[in-house]
Amino acid sequence: MSRPHTFTPPPCAHAHQLRTARGDFAVLDAPARTAPRGTALLLPGYTGSKEDFIALLEPLSAAGYRIVSVDGRGQYESEGTDRQDQYAQAELARDVLAQAAALDAAGEGTVHLVGHSLGGQIARAAVLLDASPFRSLTLMSSGPAQVAEAQQLKVKMLSDALATLSMAEVWEAMRALDPPEDATTDGEALRRRWLRHRPAQLIATGRQLASEPDRVAELAALALPVHVLSGERDDTWPVPLLDEMARRLGAHRTRIAGAEHSPNTDRPEQTAAALVSFWESL
Repeated sequence: MSRPHTFTPPPCAHAHQLRTARGDFAVLDAPARTAPRGTALLLPGYTGSKEDFIALLEPLSAAGYRIVSVDGRGQYESEGTDRQDQYAQAELARDVLAQAAALDAAGEGTVHLVGHSLGGQIARAAVLLDASPFRSLTLMSSGPAQVAEAQQLKVKMLSDALATLSMAEVWEAMRALDPPEDATTDGEALRRRWLRHRPAQLIATGRQLASEPDRVAELAALALPVHVLSGERDDTWPVPLLDEMARRLGAHRTRIAGAEHSPNTDRPEQTAAALVSFWESL
């Protein structure tokens, strides 16, 4: 689970509902604070939310980019249903295309797309459906195919629990397994976020994480600049696997020192600098 250090957005950002052709999505929106250089759409990972990118908003907007982080369908403050088929990867990818269209009304293909973990695989599916709205794709701690075997087992355990227990009961069970150092994290805010996720969304996207095929060759065939960014350690997709994926893609590669699976929360300043460096290189 991504653990943002705060759920309060900085003064440069405001929360609102982004209206799209596929419904409204809850976003944090930080306008560029200098001469505008572009727009970036940020997709969170499994069990995450738009707040996972809070620490990136200020440095990225200060660099001249409009930054919009979004709750996907059935995540936290975006509406969803209890039908698992509504969270098929193709449906979530079409949501991303609708979000990009809402941000790029001129249709100039200027949106930088960033996906963390599960969000990276949804982002990949979106550009494989239609790459034209996007200027670039950054896969943040998001691998070429299914998650590591140990993570597949964790996802299955969670899905089995969600099928029989309430969200509140599952939360209490997860917190009981947390290491002591996580006790200082803002548990009440995390709990509120968890309780607003749709169980059907978690079950359906968990299944995707455990069964995602390798689509690197398809992505490599697109004329779209790709950035593979990660921490220096990762137990969801091993870092050497991410290195190899970047090689296969001919992608820009960044490892964030001192970060693990969530460089956006572990080392936000360095992560923001890496994103800006990549975008400006284009």
